Amino acid sequence: MLYHLFEYLKEFNIPGTGLMHYLSFRAIAASVTSLAFAMFIGKRIIRWLQKKQIGEEIRDLGLEGQMQKKGTPTMGGIIIILAILTAALLFCDLTNIYTLLLILSTVWFGFLGFADDFIKVFRHNKEGMSEKGKLLGQIAMGLAIGLTVCFSDQIVVRVENPDSSSAITINTGKNPVNATGNDNADTGLREESGSLQKKGFDVIKSTTTTIPFVKNHEFDYKWLSPFKGKWGWYAKWGIYVIMIVLVITACSNGTNLTDGMDGLATGTSAIVGVVLGIFAWLSGNIINADYLNIMYIPGTGEIAVFMAAFVGALIGFLWYNTFPAQVFMGDTGSLAIGGIIGVCAILIRKELLLPILCGVFFVESLSVIIQRSYFKYTKYKYGEGRRVFKMSPLHHHFQKEGIPALISAPAKALPEAKIVIRFWIIGIILAVLTIALLKVR
Repeated sequence: MLYHLFEYLKEFNIPGTGLMHYLSFRAIAASVTSLAFAMFIGKRIIRWLQKKQIGEEIRDLGLEGQMQKKGTPTMGGIIIILAILTAALLFCDLTNIYTLLLILSTVWFGFLGFADDFIKVFRHNKEGMSEKGKLLGQIAMGLAIGLTVCFSDQIVVRVENPDSSSAITINTGKNPVNATGNDNADTGLREESGSLQKKGFDVIKSTTTTIPFVKNHEFDYKWLSPFKGKWGWYAKWGIYVIMIVLVITACSNGTNLTDGMDGLATGTSAIVGVVLGIFAWLSGNIINADYLNIMYIPGTGEIAVFMAAFVGALIGFLWYNTFPAQVFMGDTGSLAIGGIIGVCAILIRKELLLPILCGVFFVESLSVIIQRSYFKYTKYKYGEGRRVFKMSPLHHHFQKEGIPALISAPAKALPEAKIVIRFWIIGIILAVLTIALLKVR
């Protein structure tokens, strides 16, 4: 809202109103706003949750210090969601399709998680919403995002076309413009004169995405289609939409599974959010995109502002969520965080980098699948279920000792805080590796 207000006030030549033109300023303002909201307003929300006795129902899993957490307020994800939305509504361009999709995703997944937590807390049903119900909600949002990407004329990418005679021109004068001819906040250019032209490129709707270890970092889902012509068009977009649904669902569930220790999901998600924000800024800046030889996606610079708000909200919430936690985010927060990460990765065409960037979430989810599959297999074959890990998801494996499993290390249980910090370190290493992949080909 402030963005649009300042854009209006610019017409009156009021000093300072041009600041909102810069993505860097708005990103900093959004992160500071969401951080302050989560820390100061969040404290009041925590007190309200305590007053209403909205505490976490703890299952006794035999983990050290687990039962001490009984009664800790849950549904703290409300703090994260409100902080993100407040900053986004103030500093994002609300006419930008990417901003609107991220706001919609935040609200939808937040509502889905809230419904799950409501059933657990107020109806005293530890299972919460049925797995089928949550899955259908995630698929519905994935389909909405996928169909929007498919049919919206505002969601385009620049692709190389040697036969094209068109040129993309960026005016670097007083009024920079992007490839679509709109007033630009994507390039961030403020040179005195000159322009940049790239011949042989088209800005079109495409199913192209980013993939590491290849020359141009690009993969087109149409290559998976066995059809050409009209049916080929339907097939490639059908494949792409299915992929979008899978990515968003996987990210949402992966974050939910990781949310089992104080600060683990929050800190790891903040690291991921920083990288996605950097990618969004680079992809929406034609100069940087050309320099790094990555895909230019007009308009995605606004995602950097949203992700700045996302990271600020998580860091602010982490103030209260670190060990020993004063509040849990619950499914209200974990489903929303995972959904935002998945949607953001899809919009900036970086979804195939998620197994690396979100390696912690990926391994956590994989550990659950492996554990359940192996237990069922051994129970069928030997009449007794056996374990690969002492406990799943993986972070709980390091809290247990004396349980027979294929992987028995470590011999002694580790403190929760040490496990969380080590997972954060792994997340940082994976984040740096993901950024480095931009130049690996």
